[in-house]
Amino acid sequence: MILVQLSSIRLLSTAIQMDLAESSCSSLEITMEKILKTELKTSVLKAFGSSGGGYISQSQGYETDSGRIFVKINHKPQARKMFEGEMASLEAIQKTNIVRVPQPIKVIDLPGGGAMFVMEYLKMKHLNKCSSKLGEQIADLHLYNQKLGEKLRKEGSTVGKGAGHSESQYVDKFGFHTPTCCGYIPQVNEWQSDWPSFFIRHRLQAQLDLIEKDYGDREARELWSQLKLKIPEMFCDVEIVPALLHGDLWAGNVAEDDSGPIIFDPASFYGHSEFELAIAGMFGGFSSSFFSAYHSKIPKAPGFEKRNKLYQLFNYINHWNHFGTGYRGSTLNVMRKLLK
Repeated sequence: MILVQLSSIRLLSTAIQMDLAESSCSSLEITMEKILKTELKTSVLKAFGSSGGGYISQSQGYETDSGRIFVKINHKPQARKMFEGEMASLEAIQKTNIVRVPQPIKVIDLPGGGAMFVMEYLKMKHLNKCSSKLGEQIADLHLYNQKLGEKLRKEGSTVGKGAGHSESQYVDKFGFHTPTCCGYIPQVNEWQSDWPSFFIRHRLQAQLDLIEKDYGDREARELWSQLKLKIPEMFCDVEIVPALLHGDLWAGNVAEDDSGPIIFDPASFYGHSEFELAIAGMFGGFSSSFFSAYHSKIPKAPGFEKRNKLYQLFNYINHWNHFGTGYRGSTLNVMRKLLK
């Protein structure tokens, strides 16, 4: 009898906890929807479709007075910084008028921490017919800054960093005017004039510092101490003009609709165009027509394959930091190959 009573009490306690969680969830949704209505100045705010959730953020589509919107929600303290980096990236890509991205609208703080990122809703489908077109557009995106530089040289104009200006200006350094996040990991984008230095310090070293902090991996540390000395020689005789990059161009961040290709979830910066192709080639999802179309506009430079491995290394370490030691083996293997 006592066991039955205890079992009933446990069931009742669980039910109460579930009710409280549901009640807390629904009150948070009501609060979020009130904030959205106020911030967007809309009388209509009606959720449609099921709420989604990626590894980083939750999401929901809404009908409003001025059309459909897509809202990303993240409750972490650094959410505003992450979303502001994404918004600045979308704005930079959109400004080139080369490849379509969702129109960014607003980053909104949530009470109690976290933020929402509101953007245009696009009805997208898996990249298929537009693979070749996307390859051309990504190449054009990468060539955009170089062409600006050529145009300015012809006009004899002064060049400099072009952050925050209304008209497009040539960017002569590597970096970006604001921090961004690759996944949930913040990236420092301080301007540097030398690409290998920027890549070693702000991409590889920054990621490996996190590995050291969380795992203290001796083998990774020893391989890196040898590898970082060899990286500059991989860039001998290669001219690198800063190119505006999407920054995280895997198959989950590209799509198409009836009007053509779409890219989203960027972590942009001005870097080496080859950096973009590493993750695109690592996890599938891009057909050979994408790469053929890209390289018809930007042919492979001498030493491309070795540098591609170097850029893959960044993505393997980033995955190790996000998803755990399942990516340790791949990281160390790539390091060893690069040292040969």
